[in-house]
Amino acid sequence: MSEYDLDLEEDVEERPFNKEHFLRILSYTRPYPKTVAAATALTLTSIIIGLVEPLMFRSALDQGIHAQNWRVLGIILAGILGLRILALVVSRAQIKTTNYLGQKLLFDLRQELFEHVERLPFSFFDRRSAGKIISRITNDVNHIGNLAASGVINVASQMVSLVGIIAIMMTLHWRMAILSFTTIPFLALVLTKLRWALQSAWGDTRKAVAEINAHLNETIQGLQVIQAFGREEANDVKFDKANRKFFSAYMRAIRLDQAFWPLADLVGAAGTCIVIWYGAKEYLEGRVTLGLMLAFTNYLGKFWAPISTFSRVWSQILSAMASAERVFGILDLKTEMEESKEILEEKAEGPAAEAAIMPPIQGRVEFDHVTFGYKSREPVLHDVSFTVNPGETIALVGPTGAGKTTIINLLARFYLPTEGRVLVDGYDLMTVDLESYRKQIGMVLQDTFIFSGTIMDNLRFGKLDATQEEIERAVEAVRAKDFIEQMPGGYMAEIKERGTNLSSGQRQLLAFARAILANPRILILDEATSSIDPETERLIQDAMKILLKGRTSFIIAHRLSTVRAADRIMVIEDGKIVEQGTHDELVRLKGKYAALYEAQFKKQEHHVAAEGNVSAGT
Repeated sequence: MSEYDLDLEEDVEERPFNKEHFLRILSYTRPYPKTVAAATALTLTSIIIGLVEPLMFRSALDQGIHAQNWRVLGIILAGILGLRILALVVSRAQIKTTNYLGQKLLFDLRQELFEHVERLPFSFFDRRSAGKIISRITNDVNHIGNLAASGVINVASQMVSLVGIIAIMMTLHWRMAILSFTTIPFLALVLTKLRWALQSAWGDTRKAVAEINAHLNETIQGLQVIQAFGREEANDVKFDKANRKFFSAYMRAIRLDQAFWPLADLVGAAGTCIVIWYGAKEYLEGRVTLGLMLAFTNYLGKFWAPISTFSRVWSQILSAMASAERVFGILDLKTEMEESKEILEEKAEGPAAEAAIMPPIQGRVEFDHVTFGYKSREPVLHDVSFTVNPGETIALVGPTGAGKTTIINLLARFYLPTEGRVLVDGYDLMTVDLESYRKQIGMVLQDTFIFSGTIMDNLRFGKLDATQEEIERAVEAVRAKDFIEQMPGGYMAEIKERGTNLSSGQRQLLAFARAILANPRILILDEATSSIDPETERLIQDAMKILLKGRTSFIIAHRLSTVRAADRIMVIEDGKIVEQGTHDELVRLKGKYAALYEAQFKKQEHHVAAEGNVSAGT
């Protein structure tokens, strides 16, 4: 996978202007040439209206009022009114068009980023929090969209407007125009000094808000623990500190914000006063008309607006540059398939053939001298080799961190081996089309993930076009029918986020039914460790027998019943297979498995026997 600078994960407020990023942002407007043309035309029309209006007021004063020509005055005033109506219509159309363009860009960029993230290798997610990734798809995309929709058009229109204003001011009275420009350095100094201070203040405010949100999230998720330990007051103090920090940062930002524009207006007003003083002298000496003075001061007022707007929007542009750097940094990463193709090309020392479509899987799995280490870490697996025959059930046992999960991650092709090969039916997983392969494998993980929606939605996740009859057969096969029918709405019962309104056992049964619907040829099962009642335990064991039947299965086993039922047990320790065989063979061997059996699984055996005695006595 191409490198991604982890510094980009930091929410830097601004980055220097980057021409490549800027042009890349603009490229998202290419699918909408008519909308761009309409927005441009409306913007130019709006600029022309704004430039023409002061000249019409000049004519009204000089050719109408001063000349006492009421007919001309009436025509000019009617023209001004018509111009205002046109300006209103154009403004509304412009806002609607630019908003539409911005939202389409947001939609396209967010969709592209979402689809790209879905297809990135798991190694991308190993060192990144979900919150950061979500922030890229929401906040950063919004910043980019705002720039493309309003920022670029705003800057372009204001620059064109400024050029037009300067040209007209120079035409009307070049001496007064030059006098007007003398205050620009002072305005630039005020805007620059205060803008950086204001930007820093709002940055502190955003960080303080993020701190509050993080604390709220942690409190809500850990409320049970907080209440159980009676730590409400201590937690209140921690929140009070974060809340006060936000209050102080926000008030500082408001004070600077309130000082920012009044100071800019003050500098602009000073320039206007100088021009009016000089213009009055020119008028009294008969060198300019009152209408020209009115028009000139009107243009002078318009002259400061683009400069102030540009200062505001420039900060928005730099903020969008930081967001673009983060978003494009992700979009430039290679997907799983692109990564595989690159590796194949390196091995072939030239253009590689397209990935092979995986034919119907028979179920033979082979690890051929596989070594693997997660990025920037020591190897987790060391020269692992084994062969599993079609339909065989393998139980993986061993201490935490031994490498069990890594084996199933490599089999699911979430990662590529550092050395060696993983083969299914003789096909190297590095060379096969991932979609055609993964459609034929199924996974039921320890932390059973249930999506929000209905029970039916979750079951159909295994097979989108499953019929009602197929769903009911799968549900009956795993003994989940009773609890589903008891829920309000049955199959259409709403499930909360992550299935929080279901018990651990119910979530497992739904996951089993979902896997049966998918009808995988290879099954990967990470057995749940959570405690469940004996009746649910029995249902789950019965469901597992149905699920494992006729499939090549790999189970990270935590229950004695699962280990006993396996065709072969592999004992993993320090990234190596140290023992393998049946339960009875390994117990007789009196090695690692026998010690594990005595320490862990035998306790379960006594517990199950005790449960049976209790049940028999009732």
